[in-house]
Amino acid sequence: MSDFIFRVSPNIIISSYSASRLGEFALEYGKRFILILDPILKAVGIADKITQSLKDSNVDYFIFDELAQVADSKTARLAINLAKNSHVQGVIAAGGAKALGIARAVAAFCYESEDLYDFIDQPSFPKKAPIPLIALPTTCRAPTLFTDKIPITDSRTHQVKLLKVSYGLCKAAVFDPNMTVTLTEHQINSLSLESLCLCAESYFSQKSNFFSEMLAEKSAILLHYAMDGADSLSITTPKEELLVQGGCMASLAASISSFGPAGIFAIVINGRFKISRSLVSSILFPYVIEDCAKFKTEKVAAFAKLLDIKPSLTSTGATESEILAKSLAENIRQRIAMANLPTRLKDLSITMDQLALAAQDASSLEYANSLPRSMTGDDLFELVKAAF
Repeated sequence: MSDFIFRVSPNIIISSYSASRLGEFALEYGKRFILILDPILKAVGIADKITQSLKDSNVDYFIFDELAQVADSKTARLAINLAKNSHVQGVIAAGGAKALGIARAVAAFCYESEDLYDFIDQPSFPKKAPIPLIALPTTCRAPTLFTDKIPITDSRTHQVKLLKVSYGLCKAAVFDPNMTVTLTEHQINSLSLESLCLCAESYFSQKSNFFSEMLAEKSAILLHYAMDGADSLSITTPKEELLVQGGCMASLAASISSFGPAGIFAIVINGRFKISRSLVSSILFPYVIEDCAKFKTEKVAAFAKLLDIKPSLTSTGATESEILAKSLAENIRQRIAMANLPTRLKDLSITMDQLALAAQDASSLEYANSLPRSMTGDDLFELVKAAF
């Protein structure tokens, strides 16, 4: 078993209308903040609700919303300099992965004397203490929020690099199910599958332990209820709340365990080619299951049972666990088809040459050391080739 180290951080709030209390949460850590805001929140009318909460609590803030398509080093440096020159006491982030990524970089490196590129070129922990970060994810998952690394796209090379930070960087993570109501059904379906994939890969990882597995198992059950409904009438929690609960637990499980091939490719393909992380992850999900089923059959079968999947295929001489593992992969493919999501990577307008480059990027990340099995760059390329 891998070493088990449990860190109680951050404070996690999962509650409807908790975004309306954002100012109250922020005042616990300071009075002057930089608000890293995803521009899309202005278009859908959520930004005003967030800023009104800060005004009502007399929180002094200014908005930074000059975000690129991904969390990149150029944007991060700009935001860090603004925060440093404004002498902020903390960072508030509202949005998806790019807003959270930039905000985490600001919190970690705000008062470092060295340039951000020094930490990108020679990875090392920041020397100065971070300033507090309060995060308001606007999707049902936050894959890297609870980890000790920040994926940042190097604007010079377009390659994703991992910045090392402390686990206590985020002081409060506020999950409000009402933040997801502006998402389309297509987005909800892809994010749900990505959350389930994140949960499964943390469960299959070589780095998993009893605690991450407990979180992953509960996450799988909650996501199953959200996506398929519950057999028991006693489960009356709304779908959006179940998705947020399950997505949060999947993100926690991944931070204690690790990402798998689909999660890593989602990060590097999004960083280099600006393609949706959730779509990449969803497409690769069944291929990851099939690969894991070759050497972790019992564990894959156990995960299938969490989703209440019954054997749907027959195979002469196959064990029940082998049939369940195959049925799980088929079930995910059926979910993708029913949601009318892309089924192949080529549907995302990515070429085989680009995938070869992505495989090189993926194998160079530290996450590659904790995959469900040891995989070289060639192994990773074979996986995405099968999904092309």
